[in-house]
Amino acid sequence: MTDCIFLIGFMGTGKSTIGQHLAAELGYELHDIDEAVVAREGRTIPEIFAEHGEAYFRRVESETLAELAERPLAVITTGGGAVLAAANRELMASRGVTVCLRATVDEIVRRVGNDPNRPLLRAEQDGLRERVERLLRERDGLYDFAEVHIDTTGKDVQVITAEIVDHLSNRTH
Repeated sequence: MTDCIFLIGFMGTGKSTIGQHLAAELGYELHDIDEAVVAREGRTIPEIFAEHGEAYFRRVESETLAELAERPLAVITTGGGAVLAAANRELMASRGVTVCLRATVDEIVRRVGNDPNRPLLRAEQDGLRERVERLLRERDGLYDFAEVHIDTTGKDVQVITAEIVDHLSNRTH
């Protein structure tokens, strides 16, 4: 197979959930960037944003990604904004297979609407849907480097996992 499988995509597209199932299916180690940043910093992501700002968080996120990308046989789930740094995109493209998970705006809003750990969605006074749409526009094209693109809207976790495993199996032939 491959050393690292990176799951990227906008918040609420299913990276954490799919990552758990994919790692179990493949017998790989699972590493969640957001969890690793929280463990490293000793505080929540909203606290990091509040105390140090987004630029600081993005730097720590990039450092953590680089460290985790050195691990063999790993599924690495990234935060939705990990693709903002060109160096992160280049690292993921060079270290393994990158899978981009997507979902409709309605599905994203449904999944993240009540999640207090999404500081970028609480950053402004406009509605959640408008903020999601604006962030998606700002990140347009940044997920395109991924080798695999899967829409998770309305799909079962096992189906999505099977699609990824099928792609991984077919790329070695």
